[in-house]
Amino acid sequence: MSDNLLDAIDETIHAKARLGIMSLLIANGDCDFGFLRGELKLTEGNLGNHIRVLEEATYITVTKTFAGKRPKTICSTTPLGLEMFEQYISGLEKIIRMARGAEKKPE
Repeated sequence: MSDNLLDAIDETIHAKARLGIMSLLIANGDCDFGFLRGELKLTEGNLGNHIRVLEEATYITVTKTFAGKRPKTICSTTPLGLEMFEQYISGLEKIIRMARGAEKKPE
């Protein structure tokens, strides 16, 4: 990781919806599209676009199957996605520690 404080903030993950997707996948394992849409309160199109960005970055894989006659989309984290999420969280923690340290310093 670079010495630049903001380099740990991965723009691919940092977008609010993508952070939500990655957080849900890390916490719950594989998640289907309906679950993600319900938890994040996103439209199908908006969620689909964010999933596509994460898939193109190879942070997640997307598997499309059928449950009966209904299509089912399952999202899973990849090893790279997990690594990048952990780096992202570490970067945020570093920023938080720095900010909290600044709060404690007398003027």
